[in-house]
Amino acid sequence: MSNTTGPLRVLIIEKQLLFAKAVAQVLSADPDIKVAGIAAGRDASALAKDVDVVIIDIDTEEIDDVVEHFKNRSPQTRICALSSHTQGELMQHCLSAGADAYIVKDSSLQELVTAIKALGEGSSYVDPRVAASLLRRRAPSNRPTNELSPREREIIRLIAQGLSNRDIGRRLVLSEKTIKNHVSHIFAKIHCTARSQAAVHAIRIGLA
Repeated sequence: MSNTTGPLRVLIIEKQLLFAKAVAQVLSADPDIKVAGIAAGRDASALAKDVDVVIIDIDTEEIDDVVEHFKNRSPQTRICALSSHTQGELMQHCLSAGADAYIVKDSSLQELVTAIKALGEGSSYVDPRVAASLLRRRAPSNRPTNELSPREREIIRLIAQGLSNRDIGRRLVLSEKTIKNHVSHIFAKIHCTARSQAAVHAIRIGLA
């Protein structure tokens, strides 16, 4: 849960010190974010109890082990996986392992800030390029669910690809108002409040 009395407190887990300092400098420039520290590996777990978000470079850490390690010690802390890899399957694996966000290292600085703030607000975040690439390679899922209708599953796929309501309406030849109503129903059914959360839901459970 985010720190409501001050800036978001962020811990960076990164073995490459120069890169970690660059990330810290970017985040520290935002008045709503405070970098609480930089550490290498899971030995920083004690610090995680005092932060809102932990950024973990999964290129140097085993995602399953490190997420479990931090979540066991600080369940309320949100986990942002940072990687140089753009494989959608790796992103899905990170989310399934318990990460709350996935960001590729060549993302814009503003996107990293956006992701951190989304986590601080209790939402989730996925790199839209990786999500779109993953979903484009997959055939529409026929997996039965008790939650979403076929039309809603179609719409959540397009949300995960980063399309706006207007773009989805054009794609499906439906009015923007109709799409907005569908999106509201989707959010209510899967208990989310943001499009990024819907995208994570679609990818995490294989709806898309």
